[in-house]
Amino acid sequence: MTKSAYVALVTCFNEDETINFEATRAQVRRQIAAGNNILCAGTNGDFTALTFEEKVRLTEEVVDEVAGRVKVIVNAGMPATFETLKLAREFDRIGVDGIAVITPFFIACTQKGLIRHFTTVADAVKTPIYLYDIPARTQNHIEPETARILADHGNIAGIKDSGGSQDTLAAYMAIGREVEGFDVYSGPDHLVLWSMENGAAGCISGLGNVLPDVLAGIVNAYNSGDLDEARRCQEIYTSFRTDLYALGFPPALVKRSLYLMDNSVGASRQPALLPNPEQDGRILDILKKYGRA
Repeated sequence: MTKSAYVALVTCFNEDETINFEATRAQVRRQIAAGNNILCAGTNGDFTALTFEEKVRLTEEVVDEVAGRVKVIVNAGMPATFETLKLAREFDRIGVDGIAVITPFFIACTQKGLIRHFTTVADAVKTPIYLYDIPARTQNHIEPETARILADHGNIAGIKDSGGSQDTLAAYMAIGREVEGFDVYSGPDHLVLWSMENGAAGCISGLGNVLPDVLAGIVNAYNSGDLDEARRCQEIYTSFRTDLYALGFPPALVKRSLYLMDNSVGASRQPALLPNPEQDGRILDILKKYGRA
């Protein structure tokens, strides 16, 4: 099975915090040039700061720019099933390759509640649905037993695991081996190669915004059977992750790193990370270490 890399694309903003669609399109082109697919309106895309209408237009702009050259998955997940369903229907109309549904946040859910939530959305659209588990941010976790039940739904095509637990990722991958058509995508950047070696369909990475070529290098080398090169690229990726994420909240640091490389991407909407000269200096030192500044 050929593995795939998706980048959880940043959303670019103007100085007044409106979306800069042209800059976002430029980032899409940059990822296409590297050979990476796109996840739109995810955690690294500031999805919690975007309005309903903005998410719809953002998806339209990304799909138009991609023009079928790579695959596009978009995140529809919101706290309420009602709004998640409305977004999913819009994305279904636009014609994306997949719809990711992050677990509801702020509202505590039972596992039965999660099954009902994801099933309701999957029943309503034709586009394949991907579960999206990131419990550190949502406080709701898709237990492997729940994922196994949902895997039998004909329109649930897989899961993005951003929990950071190797044991949970292994449990999801066991479901993927058991259920044909249920693909597992790894979120943690240090587990890209390990996950593919153990059955994942690929990865969805935020760090790929900064190092798109290194991410593509891991996956392409693995697909070609050059494990030494895949390990070399993974070591760079893991080392960069360790250095950068030691400074704070990963999505904010990814966006700030990219901003220091190319200020057209803009800052994140407030109250995200504010510019800090001391921290910017440390980020620039890291970027220089890896030949990015």
